[in-house]
Amino acid sequence: MFGLFKSSASRQVKKLQKEYESKLGEAMQAQRNGDIRSYSMLSEEADRLYKQLIEIKP
Repeated sequence: MFGLFKSSASRQVKKLQKEYESKLGEAMQAQRNGDIRSYSMLSEEADRLYKQLIEIKP
């Protein structure tokens, strides 16, 4: 019931944080497997998500 009063910005921050952490995890696994190309692409996507997260966070 109290979830109705949360701002959409708060939900967006949580969503971006989850996506960011997921991309970092995927990048780490790619690096461990020796797939440097995928690692760099995933790291770039994670960096883009991080920049969006910084812009939104209060």
